[in-house]
Amino acid sequence: MTGANCALVVALAFGACAALGAARSIRIVSSLVALAGFVALVTPEASVIRAATMAAIAMLALLLGRAGAGVAVLSLAVTGILLADPWLALNFGFLLSVAATGALLLLAGPLARGLERFMPGPLALALAVPLAAQLACGPIIVLFAPQVPLYGVPANLIAAPAAPIATVAGLGACLFASVPGVGAAAAWIAWLPSAWVAHTAEAFAGLPRARLDWWEGAAGFTALAVVGACVAVLIAVPPLRSGRASGVRVVRVSLRRVAAGLLAITLGGAAGTAAVSGAVVGPLTVPRDWAIAACDVGQGDAVLVRSEGETMLIDTGPEPDVLADCLSRLGIRSIDLLVLTHFDADHTGGAEAVEGRVGHVLHGPEDDRAGAVWRALGDPPHTEVVAGDEGALGAARWLVRWPAAVAAFEAGNDASVVIDISGGGVPQALMLGDTSEGSQAAMLRGASLAASYEVVKVAHHGSGDQLARLYSEVGAAVAIIPVGENDYGHPRERTLGVLRTSGASVARTDVSGLVLIAAGDDGGLRVWRERGG
Repeated sequence: MTGANCALVVALAFGACAALGAARSIRIVSSLVALAGFVALVTPEASVIRAATMAAIAMLALLLGRAGAGVAVLSLAVTGILLADPWLALNFGFLLSVAATGALLLLAGPLARGLERFMPGPLALALAVPLAAQLACGPIIVLFAPQVPLYGVPANLIAAPAAPIATVAGLGACLFASVPGVGAAAAWIAWLPSAWVAHTAEAFAGLPRARLDWWEGAAGFTALAVVGACVAVLIAVPPLRSGRASGVRVVRVSLRRVAAGLLAITLGGAAGTAAVSGAVVGPLTVPRDWAIAACDVGQGDAVLVRSEGETMLIDTGPEPDVLADCLSRLGIRSIDLLVLTHFDADHTGGAEAVEGRVGHVLHGPEDDRAGAVWRALGDPPHTEVVAGDEGALGAARWLVRWPAAVAAFEAGNDASVVIDISGGGVPQALMLGDTSEGSQAAMLRGASLAASYEVVKVAHHGSGDQLARLYSEVGAAVAIIPVGENDYGHPRERTLGVLRTSGASVARTDVSGLVLIAAGDDGGLRVWRERGG
């Protein structure tokens, strides 16, 4: 339930009493009684009571034509609520409801008057309400979701007419549920505007650049608060017209100039950050001739292999956003071949980032999580592979080394797909999934490895459960460890010692960030690290 629904109930009750010619005091009391009944109907949870309190304050203040009194009552109500439960000061729902109410009382009117310079009054007022709410609530939202919805105001403007109908019809469906035919008819009527609101949200969310990535934490809060304040000043404070400049006019001009300057600086910084990390400028910030790329996706795996314009992605990491950032930065728009070594969340959680962009999926034994992964990917064609399966990626060739055709281990880490790939500009590489010492030993017993390797993707983020003999036989020049902050002690010192003994140079994504590898002109390897050279 939102404060808007509470406000609508108050307005309906107030309007009905006014139509009957009731005195203002009776209208107010009736409105509050109706609101109390609505709260009881939808169950008086803490969030409902807070929304009702904020809505009652805002609507009554506006209906009485005394916004200043509303601010005073709002301040008193917030103080009382926090004295009763100080922990609400950390509750985002409470903060958002207070900010939205304050914006309605203080900001919606000036914004509406400012917008009337460019559009008819009714449209200006309709636009000012969601704009005021977004300007006030945006900085709070980025504290837990560092993104700015670029179409939030028009989406709310389009959805707004349906909300009152849905609320009234839904309320009628609840009140007349026991009346044959009436309750069902009201529920059906409520469904139509509800569907309109839902489809509006989905349509705007699906538009290009529906959300702008923003800075996190205090920096993001401050930057968006500055942007909001500047937008409010530029709209609400009228420009100086011709005539003698008084002191007030000089202050007004100065305020608008400062606001315009700060807005340009902040938005320029945000646009520059987005451009550098985006698909246009992003690829210019890293070497362009890489063949193997280990994305920094935290505690998870996401490794790219590229040959003659075709791209393989081995696992998707734990989160879609971080994988999407890496793909964008590297200029990768589609994945020809996706290898899901197994279905643990740290290897498949980022699947949504490549939804609808995958040509074919190779994977290990399925478990009960596989169905959700296929849906997240958009149900691309997929094939379970076993040792001996092979194919091409551009001019490179890949060969599955594990799992064995006869199941020796249950689905999971030890049945991870181990893939060997080389040729077509790709250094000979062995990607070990999350295999352990036992499955690694079984793999070595089943078949011989290639004569030599240049790159090895260390198993299971460098856990201690490794077969030292495997890394000795591989003898890779570079060992990639995709790893992030974790409570497991990965990578283990024992494993790092094994790699040093085998002669490998270690590239850890938690230390080096994005790691790119290319074949050098002298027959060796060129390794680029985002951090640390």
